[in-house]
Amino acid sequence: MQSKPQPQPQSAAPARQPECALHRRLHASLEAADLPAVGTVRRRLRAALDHWGVPELADTAELLTSELVTNALVHTGKGAEFDAQLTAEQRLRIEVHDRTSRLPGRRHPDEDATSGRGLLLVEALADDWGVQLHGDGKVTWFELSAL
Repeated sequence: MQSKPQPQPQSAAPARQPECALHRRLHASLEAADLPAVGTVRRRLRAALDHWGVPELADTAELLTSELVTNALVHTGKGAEFDAQLTAEQRLRIEVHDRTSRLPGRRHPDEDATSGRGLLLVEALADDWGVQLHGDGKVTWFELSAL
């Protein structure tokens, strides 16, 4: 006599584990004067923030990223490195590395000026920001909190 196969218990889908912080990183290298790359960085950042579960940071992060990356490409005449990381504490840190030690300066643009407001925006919208000098240049960074 053959035994009937017993039904196998259905296992629940594995619980989704939070992503490792190492996988919540985004990097881009930008060539000198490659201003079209700013749009590419913005789109990649928005997609990453959506994937990481913090789409609410995208508008501000994109705007401030555009300002820092554009400043690095326009005012240094050299390329730049862009890095974004979302920490386990849900804090987004954006860093733009360039190869000049000249510190960015806050400008006071006229009402009709079409530029000169980048650092004012960063100062107003970021939870924290700063500039760190390194041997081969500097890192301008900002942080936004998703909490």
